[in-house]
Formats: sequence, C-alpha cells, structure tokens
Amino acid sequence: MGAAQGIGNAFYERLEFDDEGQLRNASLADYLLPTSLDVPRMELAHIVTVSPLNPLGIKGAGEAGAIPVGPLFAQAIEDALDLAAKNEKLCEIPLSPQRLWTLIGQS
Repeated sequence: MGAAQGIGNAFYERLEFDDEGQLRNASLADYLLPTSLDVPRMELAHIVTVSPLNPLGIKGAGEAGAIPVGPLFAQAIEDALDLAAKNEKLCEIPLSPQRLWTLIGQS
C-alpha cells in the first residue's frame, strides 16, 4: 500500500554509506522499515475508473499514496514544534526517530 511506503520513506528509509562509498545498511537487520505498529489502521474503498488512454483501460496503482506522506509529516512536525516561529523548515527526510528526538530537544 502506498501510504505504508510513504511512512517508511518519511521516517525510516535511508541509505548510509561509509567514507569509501560502501553501503553500510544493506541488510534488513540494518535498514529501518515500518512495521504494522507504525502504520495506522485504514479503511479502504475501491473505485474503478477505466483509463481512456489505452486499449485495456489500465493505470498504475498504489504509488500515488507514497508521494505526499513525507512532506505532510514534515509540515505536521513543523506545526507541532512551532518551527515557523524560529523561521525553520524541515526540508529533508527521513525524519528518523533519532532526528525527531533531537528536534524535540531543541524546541
């Protein structure tokens, strides 16, 4: 589901490289991903709209839910921490648990 993908991108997923360009978190033991505890319960509806652009009427699915999640969470955190009063913006994701802890400590 795109929303779960977006949550992973917004909060956890980050490639880390050492000084020699070697990937440091290439395994699932080192690469953070959201679990079922991180993704809220959702009610889903399915509406079929046929695409007029191809003979099968098909289109992509799921990816669109991932796109806005990072910016939406960043804006919500900016509002919660009142970063606008400090003239600060969150312009980089992921907003890892460690990074959020640091931001909360600074506010």
